[in-house]
Amino acid sequence: MTEARPTHRPTPALSHPDGELLRHGRPHRVLAGSLHYFRVHPDQWPDRLARLAAMGLNTVDTYVPWNFHERHRGRVRFDGWRDVERFLRLAQEAGLDAIVRPGPYICAEWDNGGLPAWLTGTPGMRPRSSHGPFLDAVAGWFDRLIPRLSALQTARGGPVVAVQIENEYGSYGDDHVYLRWVRDALVERGITELLFTADGPTELMLDGGTLPDELATATFGSQAAEAAALLRKRRSSEPFVCAEFWNGWFDHWGERHHVRSPRSAARTLGDILDTGGSVSLYMAHGGTNFGLWSGANHDGEAIQPTVTSYDSDAPIAEHGGLTPKFFALRDQLSALTGPPEQPLPTDPALLAPRVVPVVRGAELLGGLEAVSRAVASPHPLSFEELGQSSGLVLYRAHPKLPEGALDMTVSGLHDRAQVFVDGVPAGVVDREAGSLTLHGTGRRVRLELLVENQGRINYGPLLGQGKGILGHVRVGRRMVHGWTMHPLPLDEWSAQEVARAAAATGPRGPAGFATARFTVDEPADTFLALPGFAKGFVWVNGFLLGRYWEIGPQVTLYLPAPLLASGGNTVTLLELERLGEWIELRDAPELGEVEEYVETFSS
Repeated sequence: MTEARPTHRPTPALSHPDGELLRHGRPHRVLAGSLHYFRVHPDQWPDRLARLAAMGLNTVDTYVPWNFHERHRGRVRFDGWRDVERFLRLAQEAGLDAIVRPGPYICAEWDNGGLPAWLTGTPGMRPRSSHGPFLDAVAGWFDRLIPRLSALQTARGGPVVAVQIENEYGSYGDDHVYLRWVRDALVERGITELLFTADGPTELMLDGGTLPDELATATFGSQAAEAAALLRKRRSSEPFVCAEFWNGWFDHWGERHHVRSPRSAARTLGDILDTGGSVSLYMAHGGTNFGLWSGANHDGEAIQPTVTSYDSDAPIAEHGGLTPKFFALRDQLSALTGPPEQPLPTDPALLAPRVVPVVRGAELLGGLEAVSRAVASPHPLSFEELGQSSGLVLYRAHPKLPEGALDMTVSGLHDRAQVFVDGVPAGVVDREAGSLTLHGTGRRVRLELLVENQGRINYGPLLGQGKGILGHVRVGRRMVHGWTMHPLPLDEWSAQEVARAAAATGPRGPAGFATARFTVDEPADTFLALPGFAKGFVWVNGFLLGRYWEIGPQVTLYLPAPLLASGGNTVTLLELERLGEWIELRDAPELGEVEEYVETFSS
């Protein structure tokens, strides 16, 4: 482990020799917006970057999620949707500088905070610390990633002007050996531009997450003057930088859709600018948690899974539309810098609304079993033991149930189990130590639990928690043994596997697979609604769009034009509880009943 800080770092593009932020020696404000390449279809990257520039921003800010690039150990990808270098070059073509936040932990309401499940599922692993095996894994990842970023630094003709060290570490721990290691790992692999940390504006968080010789920035949604005063008290020789200004907020399933009024957001942005600060809007454009990439929080009692949309009430809407907040924030920025040179883009084209009937396909369990091989074990195996990151696992055993009622208890359930007895739904268990009553007749039954990973926790001390059944299943006081597991990594299924599952059996029962087919002359954006459906997953032309759930708040799923084809298109639904009869293509989003939300720090 490297303890001493490497020397001879060239002068970065951004510097602050006397407490004032300079770019190549001239006074400068970073006016950035967060836009995550992994939440926007790559065909739409140029459009979304142009919209950032048209707001009056001069910089784009993005995380790099490790698990998006290395889902399986040793199989690292930087192609297609994962081509972060192309994204950064496009930012430069749009006239934007770039700030990159490579983690290795990113939070971002992203599955597992960006850490690969194969890593956090390693027995004894201690993430986000100076634990040797964790550092070894990060070193291997950084060996693949950081040289690509360093080649795109401003000093080498690229757009990257700053790189973040870890991410809001003071909200998690105080292992400064680890923080220094991350900093040094970046420098040793070629990072010469400005390095900085980002933490909440409290003494506790700044004590844990800052380094004495690197720029300390803050993340917050309100009370800008107080944040500036705290940072300047602690770092009088540094400029005030808000690394994340939360002008909106994300949503959990079962809660309301969080919004923040344009007036409120513009007022706080004005407060940041009035203090002489630099800022990054989080988010400028939120995008979508496509597939199963949405993360989760935990409130101390239960998991809080994040919805598929990451619209975040951002100034640039999920489909790229310019919102009233866009113009309110643009006016604040223009008061400082003058009107943007870039013209205002028009809103993206939308398909005309229509209703499309669905055709029922395979039954739920039969369709799932058709595309999975069984794994046998005396005990239930977790997702990690099965080598699976996301999706579902179908657990099956054949216990003998004595006559009468008795409780079936699942210990260590993460996160939700639909229980079937001889193929008949018996109920849902959705707590870590949940139970339900079964009725035995003195014979053996086929007991099945379809367990869903609803998103890995991305924030707090439960980061890295496993999925599936981590403990045992009991009937009465007796544990059930002799299990078979069917791994169902839905987000890794090919289009052929999706089609095979949907056609594997005939329809039976209220749940299962269904398809809807429609044609378009010219692909355009649309919003998919699923009236009458309860909970499940939806694919478009073999691409897993995301989750839906009738508890809301999200009603429609954004379907970007690049996922559609001229001519025929197929929507495939995996419904876990109750199928509807049709789907709707709408020309406007419906993200749920709203609730005004402004994040504050009190200590």
